[in-house]
Amino acid sequence: MIYGAMKFSVGGGLKLAFRPWVEGLENVPTEGPAILASNHLSFSDSFFLPAVLDRKVTFIAKQEYFTSPGVKGRLTAAFFKGVGQLPVDRSGARGAGEAAIQAGIKVIENGGLFGIYPEGTRSPDGRLYRGKSGGLARVALATGAPVIPVAMIDTEKIQPPGKVVPKLMRPGIRIGAPLDFTRYQGLENDHFIRRSLTDEVMYEIMKLSGQEYVDIYATAAKRQLAEEKKAAEQKAAEQKDGEKKDGDRAQAA
Repeated sequence: MIYGAMKFSVGGGLKLAFRPWVEGLENVPTEGPAILASNHLSFSDSFFLPAVLDRKVTFIAKQEYFTSPGVKGRLTAAFFKGVGQLPVDRSGARGAGEAAIQAGIKVIENGGLFGIYPEGTRSPDGRLYRGKSGGLARVALATGAPVIPVAMIDTEKIQPPGKVVPKLMRPGIRIGAPLDFTRYQGLENDHFIRRSLTDEVMYEIMKLSGQEYVDIYATAAKRQLAEEKKAAEQKAAEQKDGEKKDGDRAQAA
């Protein structure tokens, strides 16, 4: 009931304001379980994709979104529940990864649509990064559910980092044909199989999105970019300090 009302209000509002275009909608089954494996460009990806589908899609969200105190916390929790987000407890030795896998398996076993981002985090620069071989592959291999590759297009341009007001433009969604990995079902503990499955899905996402593919993890790319930014800022500070000292010496001469 809550989901239907929230989908009508949030999903309807998104469709009306941004008019997202979609291709391949017929590839999403009208019933039965499936895994939607998407690239990840923006926080809004988890809202635009459900907005164009008739069925509920369950994504994973950190538990803190559902347990924050106060009026704002309750409203946030209601919003995330309403749009199909599932809270995951990140505590414990294996953290969010294992919790997300078990949550995804449960969604599939209940006949639902499970949404997942194989990259594990948003792309820092719009390129497509190497998929992690844990979550997606383990859920697919444990359940035998078909994997449907999805490409979000231009969602990162709607609200770039630091921009408060979103830009009204049309994002796109391309949905590929389902991939069948039932021949490997039950082999979720085989790292080579998990890696091969993940790479195959990422290749299909790349074809759908047209993104440049980078064969490193997005988390590593983010660390590298942060280190480069820090080094550039340090160099600029040293240069400015050097210029100041030169100016002081010239003034004293």
